[in-house]
Amino acid sequence: MSRIAFFSDLMGTLFERRPSAPAAQSRRPLAELCEALLSAQGEVSGVRLAAEILSGYRALSAADRQEFFRHMARALDLDPGRVIAAATRYRDSGDPEALADLCHEAEPRRQELLRRLNQAPGATEDLVRMRLDLLRMLPEAPELAVIDWDFRHLFASWFNRGFLVLRHIDWRSPANILEKIIEYEAVHAIDDWDDLQRRLRPEDRRCFAFFHPAMPEEPLIFVEVALCRGIPGSVQALLAEERTPVPAAECDTAAFYSISNCQEGLRGISFGNSLIKQVVEELRHDLPQIECFVTLSPVPGLVRWLKGIAPDRPEAARLLNLVAAGDAAAIAPEADTLRRLTAEFLLQARRGDGLPADPVARFHLGNGAILHDVHALADTSANGLRQSASAMVNYLYDLSQVERNNERFGTERTVAAARQVRALLAQARPEGKKTTGRTA
Repeated sequence: MSRIAFFSDLMGTLFERRPSAPAAQSRRPLAELCEALLSAQGEVSGVRLAAEILSGYRALSAADRQEFFRHMARALDLDPGRVIAAATRYRDSGDPEALADLCHEAEPRRQELLRRLNQAPGATEDLVRMRLDLLRMLPEAPELAVIDWDFRHLFASWFNRGFLVLRHIDWRSPANILEKIIEYEAVHAIDDWDDLQRRLRPEDRRCFAFFHPAMPEEPLIFVEVALCRGIPGSVQALLAEERTPVPAAECDTAAFYSISNCQEGLRGISFGNSLIKQVVEELRHDLPQIECFVTLSPVPGLVRWLKGIAPDRPEAARLLNLVAAGDAAAIAPEADTLRRLTAEFLLQARRGDGLPADPVARFHLGNGAILHDVHALADTSANGLRQSASAMVNYLYDLSQVERNNERFGTERTVAAARQVRALLAQARPEGKKTTGRTA
C-alpha cells in the first residue's frame, strides 16, 4: 500500500497543508512579529508571518522559549477592566452587539495569536509540540498555566471528533507509520519488528488509530485488539511468540489490550472514548459473530495503594515483598489474595472528588464499561509487577448497558461491577474491616 493511497481519503476534502520550505530567520524579535501577525489583514502576509514566528520559536533555547511564554502570559492577556465594562453593557442592554463585544474582550489575545499561527503549513503539529514545551515548564513556572488553558480550549475544537479519521493499521501500512506504533506503544512495549509483526499480521489481530488531516503522518491514539475465543485473562498468552492464531471467523470476543496516546502535547484532549466506540462499530460490521467486547487492562495505581495500606494489612505487606523481589512465580501462592485486594482497590479506593483512584478504571468506567473480572499473574513483565503486582482486569462493554452505566458513574460515582468481582470484595475483608482507600 503506497503512502498516497493510505492518506488519500484522509485529505480528500481538505486543502493540502504539507510543510513548505523553512521560513527565513527574521532579525525582528518574536514579540514584534507576534504583534505584526495580530494586526495583519492579508492572508498571504499572515501565513508568512506565522511561518516566521514558528521558525523563530524552533530556534530558541529552552530559557528563551520560557521567556516567549511569559510574554504571551503578560502582554497578550485580557484586560479585566474592559471585560467588566463589556459585561455591564451586556447586562444593561442584552443586545447582540454588546454580547459580541463581551466575547471579544473575554478572550485573551494569545488565543487569536495561536489561531493565526495555525495558518502556516505544518503549524498544527508545531503548536502541539509548543504546548508540550509549555507542559514541561509548568512545574517550575505554574503561572504559565493560563496559556495552557488557551491551548486546551483551542485544541478541543481543532481535534474535535468530527475532524478525526479512523485508520486500520496492518502490516502493509507505510513503514513510517509502523515505526510510530513501535515508538508510541505505552502499555506493552514492542521489542522489535518481529514483535510488531506478531501484533499486526495474524488474522486474529487488529490495530486502529485516529489521525487528524493536519497531521496525516502522526497517529493521535491507537488501540490494539486481540480477537479470541472467550475472555482472555493473561497478556502473556495474547502476546506469546509460539501461539497459534485463531481464524477470525471462529472468534467470539474482541479484547482491547493496549490503548496508547501518541501526542503528549495533546494531554487532556480525550480521544479514547470515541476510538473504542468506533472500533466496536467497525468490528461489528466486519465480524458480526463477535458479541463480546472487553479490555485486558493494567491496574497502574494498585501497588501505590498497597503501600499505603501495608502498615495495617499484613497480606498487602506480603505481596509488596514478593513484588519487590521481582519473582512472578513467587506471587502464585498469593494469587487469591492479590485478586481480592485488587477488587477492593477498584471498588472502594477513591480520590477526593469521589472518582476511582485508578486512572484506567476512571477511563473505562467513565465510558460506561463494567468491571467484569480480575486476574492475578496476568502481566508478569517488569512494568506489570512494578505498577500492578501482575494483576490485570477485564472491563466489559455491554452495549445495552453502556449508556446507563455512564450516567450512573457520572452522577452517582457508581462503579458497575459483575457479581464475581463483588464476591471478591466480600472476601477481601474477612474481619469486617473496611478500608476507605481514599487517595489524592
